[in-house]
Amino acid sequence: MTSALDQLKQYTIVVADTGDFQQFIQFKPRDATTNPSLILKAVQKDDYKPLLEKTVKEHAKQPMPQIIDNLLVAFGTEILKIIPGRVSTEVDARLSFDTKASIAKAHDIIKLYENAGIGRDRVLIKLASTWEGIRAAEVLQKEGIHCNMTLLFSLAQAIACAEAGAQLISPFVGRIYDWYKKAAGAEWDEVKNGGANDPGVQSVRRIYTYYKKFGYKTEVMGASFRTMSQITELAGCDLLTISPDLLKKLADSDEKVERKLSPETVKSENVEKIAIDEPTFRFLVNDDAMATEKLAEGIRAFAADAIKLEKLITALQ
Repeated sequence: MTSALDQLKQYTIVVADTGDFQQFIQFKPRDATTNPSLILKAVQKDDYKPLLEKTVKEHAKQPMPQIIDNLLVAFGTEILKIIPGRVSTEVDARLSFDTKASIAKAHDIIKLYENAGIGRDRVLIKLASTWEGIRAAEVLQKEGIHCNMTLLFSLAQAIACAEAGAQLISPFVGRIYDWYKKAAGAEWDEVKNGGANDPGVQSVRRIYTYYKKFGYKTEVMGASFRTMSQITELAGCDLLTISPDLLKKLADSDEKVERKLSPETVKSENVEKIAIDEPTFRFLVNDDAMATEKLAEGIRAFAADAIKLEKLITALQ
């Protein structure tokens, strides 16, 4: 019988959410996403220490930010030798509120890829979905540099990203689920709030519906999954980026996977268009406690892992 993973691939582009590129051969994803946390995890494995040591040695005389850029691109370059599609490489989370610095960092990353013989069409620059990050994406997209908007937890963020012309957004299913489960405490009912009623699943459905209803070209890539159910409930979403452990569970399962999302079925839904300018964006995100808290938490976590990666590199110098 066809595996759940192969069934899912009939409706959705499957992306591997990992820096451990040796696992790609097994699951055959089209694209791959990375972030500072995933790279930090990968470089601590024996399989990847030689790549870390080689990069640090070759760029030892450069400032730390440039060493980090070279390391991220080294991983991305190796990943692109295996997958047929695109790799996402993240701008330092500490630049999340600095539009000019984010643009400059994206230029640095793209230049390193181009020096390695890799075209812009195979790279997505990941930026936090802050107002400043979205403005950076707007500039970069006009330059032909494609952006993946991460740390996205609300429809307001999604609309702003689409209107800026971002190539792709990564709404975080699992982290939304985590917030609501924690907020409910003992009152949480896993059966009642699971499946199609999962708050993370519902968030992505709303965004997908809004995009297809109003003809936005920005791709929707569900991310940060906790369960197989969260993934299969979004079968039909443009892309889904999935961790290796859940990819394995899908590959080992023969559970029937049915298409849950399609442009045709959602276009008939009653959705109102929302005008998003900076004051509206800031108010709507602020008015959503979950989005506000998870965005801030995500930026802090990625920044902390970037610092840990720097310390690891310093120890090798």
